[in-house]
Amino acid sequence: MPAKQMLPGRRPSAVKAQGRKRPAVRAGRPAGRGPLAGLRRTQGQLRKAWDRPLTAYYLIFGSSLLITVLGLVMVYSASMIKALQLGLGDAYFFKKQFLAALIGTALLLAASRMPVRLHRALSYPVLAGTLFLMVLVQVPGIGVSINGNQNWISLGGPFMLQPSEFGKLALILWGADLLARKGDKELLSQWKHLLVPLVPVSFLLLGLIMLGGDMGTAMILGAILFGLLWLAGAPTRMFVGVLLFAGAIVALLIRTSPHRMDRLACLGATEPGKNDLCWQAVHGIYALASGGWFGSGLGASVEKWGQLPEAHTDFIFAITGEELGLAGTLSVLALFAALGYAGIRVAGRTEDSFVRFAAGGVTTWITAQAVINIGAVLGLLPIAGVPLPLFSYGGSALLPTMFAVGLLIAFAREEPAARAALAMRQPRTGWRRTGVRWKSMRRRVTKRPSGER
Repeated sequence: MPAKQMLPGRRPSAVKAQGRKRPAVRAGRPAGRGPLAGLRRTQGQLRKAWDRPLTAYYLIFGSSLLITVLGLVMVYSASMIKALQLGLGDAYFFKKQFLAALIGTALLLAASRMPVRLHRALSYPVLAGTLFLMVLVQVPGIGVSINGNQNWISLGGPFMLQPSEFGKLALILWGADLLARKGDKELLSQWKHLLVPLVPVSFLLLGLIMLGGDMGTAMILGAILFGLLWLAGAPTRMFVGVLLFAGAIVALLIRTSPHRMDRLACLGATEPGKNDLCWQAVHGIYALASGGWFGSGLGASVEKWGQLPEAHTDFIFAITGEELGLAGTLSVLALFAALGYAGIRVAGRTEDSFVRFAAGGVTTWITAQAVINIGAVLGLLPIAGVPLPLFSYGGSALLPTMFAVGLLIAFAREEPAARAALAMRQPRTGWRRTGVRWKSMRRRVTKRPSGER
């Protein structure tokens, strides 16, 4: 057969392949199979899904939703005994928290749909309103003291408002707008523009909070301030200087307060101690230890029957460990980790300086507050009296936090790749397309020169 002649029905590649020696096939597993190959494929698929444009959007929305829903369940379970002891219905605290969650959901949806320029426009009114309310708290006859801290304003009936919780959101919005405007003018390289007026206004908020005795909220506000300075690129010596100054103030406030010294002495305690000073810390550990791997069952907690104070607020994580076990607590930690990662991703991928500062501030707020609360329950940190974000009972804490989550969702939607992906998912049929078609038909009819229909 000539070299260029081909047999009918054969491709040229098949003719060239004739005469070649096929490689020997090894005995054993076929190529591309086996546990290692499957693991590599799974890893590649996870990395591909992790890098999709809408990953941060779904992580923020999904994790915050699950934390809030699980928090509602645990608030009902942890507060029902307390409500019955007070002569109220077993769902009293749950109903209030559910109402706050509904209002918070409306705030979240509104914040997620607002453009960035509107968020920036709200920064100064929110800060001014928060400062006004925090001053009112210290006015006799208006401010209400609970557990020795005067940080509440009565709204009538059972409803109370804690303005210091809104101070976290106000500092983030105002600080992000301030730093973004100075960054656009390339002024952040000068220390006076970096610190003034951000640090003085932050200290004003901290002073008003400390007048009420709420050191836990002041710690969260300090963490937000450090987060904003770090995102703004503060020099190491300046950052360390501010940190040492704040640490000295905190040490002085703890040293001059016997109550705070008692809380510090309960770190790692395993017994209630003299006069039951460490009762709450120890019984939080008891609740976690009795939960085991999968808990005693939802609603079956023993510590909430008067043994553990603040079971539905500051120590709700302990009741979660008792009823849902290690699996439940690790699930809560994983949800907060996912929310924190998504916030860092939004802050790291944006080109808008305001979005970067605001997203980083919100992520610092939620993460730091979760660490302080959970660390106190585990006995690793002093009891600071701060709720677990989106999880503990308290409408004043839930409303600004859900608005802040709405900020993160809005920022995640504003990424160019995410905006394009969401636009592609818009329905191609329906009223909008039908309306365009109807308008185009009308134009074609009216443009006929003969006037005939």
